[in-house]
Amino acid sequence: MRHALVNGSILIDGHFHAGKALLIEGNRIAAILADADVPADVARRDLGGDRLVPGFIDTQVNGGGGVLFNDAPTVEGIAAIGAAHRRFGTTGFLPTLISDDLAVIRQAVAAVDAAIEAGVPGVLGIHIEGPYLNIERKGIHDGDKIRPLDAEGLEVLSSLKRGRTLVTLAPERTSPDMVRQLVERGVIVAAGHSNGCYEDMIGAVEAGLSGVTHLYNAMSPLGSRKPGIVGAALEQDSVTCGIIVDGHHVSATALKIALRCKPCDKLMLVTDAMPSVGSDADEFMLQGRHILVRNGACTDDAGTLAGSNLDMITAVHNSVAMLDVPIERAIAMASAAPAAFLGLAAETGRIAPGLRADLLQLDAQGAVVRSWIGGSY
Repeated sequence: MRHALVNGSILIDGHFHAGKALLIEGNRIAAILADADVPADVARRDLGGDRLVPGFIDTQVNGGGGVLFNDAPTVEGIAAIGAAHRRFGTTGFLPTLISDDLAVIRQAVAAVDAAIEAGVPGVLGIHIEGPYLNIERKGIHDGDKIRPLDAEGLEVLSSLKRGRTLVTLAPERTSPDMVRQLVERGVIVAAGHSNGCYEDMIGAVEAGLSGVTHLYNAMSPLGSRKPGIVGAALEQDSVTCGIIVDGHHVSATALKIALRCKPCDKLMLVTDAMPSVGSDADEFMLQGRHILVRNGACTDDAGTLAGSNLDMITAVHNSVAMLDVPIERAIAMASAAPAAFLGLAAETGRIAPGLRADLLQLDAQGAVVRSWIGGSY
């Protein structure tokens, strides 16, 4: 089945183009052509002058729609989280499990496998954030769950049969050889919740580590004599850094410095979203702790940040308003950059012939009007 999206401004190669139409066949973009050149027998959907951009990809989604993945590591839980975030432009995501017991991790991996097999919209794999972290930088993670990475853990982390697996670990709490083994098994490895030194990070990068989870947060900072995880992340062009642009996790100044240090395709927006996103709830439970949502921030009773109440379209707008980033680059940080990080650049993340039709229609105010995942809406 073919149809065309017409009368819009389409984001192509970093620039908006009016007078262009997108021809979709099945779940793929078949062609980009002038509105006037759309074949007469093709059904048309009029975009009314709105913008058409790539769908957003969020590699760190703890929950949404009132559901926490740790509490509901099921196909139904994943579907509910995905539906909540799709309203805000997320067409691809990694359900994210924070530090937990191996039995829960196994259950979560099995649920993601089943969700992908069942065709749950948007599921690209899983993000396992912990429990192989440094307790000194645990943040909201339960210290009782944190453990060393061993052979059993290696097997569990690399057990997903479908989709991508992203693992966040502290480089100093494992070895370059263990990082190398994970990468050789197809796992994408990121540093996070780490108190490691610069040398720890470089050793992990040389072993194949390619990401940093929520840059600046819960990691050793950049110092004049000790560059730490932050310094290594900013220096290494091969490393993609996730950033949370919610006005609570990191100052705008620190994020602007990161923008000056990193290649434009090596910073990606993430939400670190909690169940409150897409829900009216202003509080929830996180592994036995009471979390309050106030002024856009999620914190426990001690004031420790517990993920975020951020969605992707807001992260894009915040990047424009707070970081002086052009809207085109902000969108790329929410789409092309994470697609490349996950090794999916040939499938999604941009608007180009041959790619999957994961798309968003944005109105004049930048709100999400409609989304397509693989051509379906």
